[in-house]
Amino acid sequence: MIHSLFLINASGDIFLEKHWKSVVSRSVCDYFFEAQERASEPENVPPVIPTPHHYLISVLRHRIYFVAVIQSEVPPLFVIEFLHRVVDTFQDYFGVCTEAAIKDNVVVVYELLEEMLDNGFPLATESNILKELIKPPTILRTMVNTITGSTNVGEQLPTGQLSVVPWRRTWRQIHKQRSLL
Repeated sequence: MIHSLFLINASGDIFLEKHWKSVVSRSVCDYFFEAQERASEPENVPPVIPTPHHYLISVLRHRIYFVAVIQSEVPPLFVIEFLHRVVDTFQDYFGVCTEAAIKDNVVVVYELLEEMLDNGFPLATESNILKELIKPPTILRTMVNTITGSTNVGEQLPTGQLSVVPWRRTWRQIHKQRSLL
């Protein structure tokens, strides 16, 4: 499904790219840059741009374009929803989703993208599950990881379905079910 993801800032620089199935050349973004030049406002760039061999599906959030490259036809809203989920996850992890925050936490960003997509297909997009797999960055954890050379990947893998309700944390136990009339 998604072959590559490019993050492009407001000035048109590609500051992060991630490839899953095969490496797609950065030159595919030239079609996006042409559409960006034709648009009167940054918000007016078409979300789906067909090219001879690929489709570019983009989302603009926080002055950053998230551009997904796909080779076969898939429902565009599915990819757009996934891109919004990526931005929401970055906001949840870093507090803000800016170019500086992404560059400061580039290792965590790549780990998150690797967990969120498996060979180009969405896998784990719930924030609670991702937080059990990859610990959110903190100043102390960043210093320890730098000194020891370790990563933010959790020591234990989650076991199966963590919770019937995905947004509910697994450690929270509800002892009594009460209903107020």
